[in-house]
Amino acid sequence: TIVTRLLEAGARIVGKTNMDDMAFTGNGHSSAFGPTLNPHDPERLSGGSSGGSAIAVVEGEADLGIGADQGGSIRVPAAWCGVVGHKPTHGLVPYTGIAGIENTIDHVGPIAADVETVGKALSVIAGKDPVDPRQPDEVAAPDCLDLDGEASSLDVAVLEEGFTRPEADEAVNEQVREGLAAMEDAGATVESVSLPIHDDAADIYTVALAEGTVAAFRGEGVGHNWEGWYNTDWVESFGKFRQAQGGDFPPSYKYNLLLGAYTSQQYHSKYYAEAMNLRWELREAYDELLADYDVLAMPTAPQLPNKYVPDQDIHAFLDDAWGCLANTCQFNATGHPALSVPVEPAEGLPVGLMFVGERFDDGTVLEAGKALERVV
Repeated sequence: TIVTRLLEAGARIVGKTNMDDMAFTGNGHSSAFGPTLNPHDPERLSGGSSGGSAIAVVEGEADLGIGADQGGSIRVPAAWCGVVGHKPTHGLVPYTGIAGIENTIDHVGPIAADVETVGKALSVIAGKDPVDPRQPDEVAAPDCLDLDGEASSLDVAVLEEGFTRPEADEAVNEQVREGLAAMEDAGATVESVSLPIHDDAADIYTVALAEGTVAAFRGEGVGHNWEGWYNTDWVESFGKFRQAQGGDFPPSYKYNLLLGAYTSQQYHSKYYAEAMNLRWELREAYDELLADYDVLAMPTAPQLPNKYVPDQDIHAFLDDAWGCLANTCQFNATGHPALSVPVEPAEGLPVGLMFVGERFDDGTVLEAGKALERVV
């Protein structure tokens, strides 16, 4: 659906980009076409899973990249490659025709060199598609074509737990805080806030994801029991190849399948059900903060781009696969819009600042991103 909308708006498709197989590694290490290496340092990774889309923008091969985001796969490549990436509100942009991981966390959105281009793309691809049941009954496309980026109109809550994740790199934290200080100097109200459940959110997300992934896998990547458009070609091809070549799946995907199958069988999906219920509490906790502030702010990825280790031990591979998602996956669980915008580099490597806003208020999130662009 979104490809059709882009073409009808005058866009040209220039190619397909490389990405982590099954969209299941957050750092860009695993793909049938080789790793997506960082355009600023080829000894490091680009971030995943939509790393190729970010690289194409950085290299000037495309004005716009499209990425899928189930845990941070638009925002992390944007942060590590030094471009802008937006995960829209869940349900704002139709996902029809795209291979997903789990209907309740599947997002698709734009990657570009600046917020203006991201806003232009979002205005085109957003809106109701009757054959996508992920969307509410009514979905209005946001008007993001005339962003003013006035910092003085923004109330920004700096989420302190976003700076203290176990994976946090102080060089990243410093550049993000300097970007926020520049916004404050330009007139924004910037205040520190605390939300302890943010530290638990990644675990809530992971428990729900594991069994949700198994259910989608057993449904040939599409699943059952939802009224939407089913890609029959995909179902047939995926079903054949997963049985014939299942051993070729990346370790991160196999790990989640094993985890989800084990918890489903051993604990009768009890923990999946608890995690899905906790997602509501998590959403409400962020909503309470956003009732008082326009956006939340924190580092997109808490650390600098991972180094590429060609023959990495499988345990080290799994350790590296998701650390970069420590601040992003929460908002796949809750559906809030989240935007990564570059700030000044650290140690010569890109750093991203993430803004999060109220659901279906993507325009305000982009306004915050535009305001940041003006001062860094």
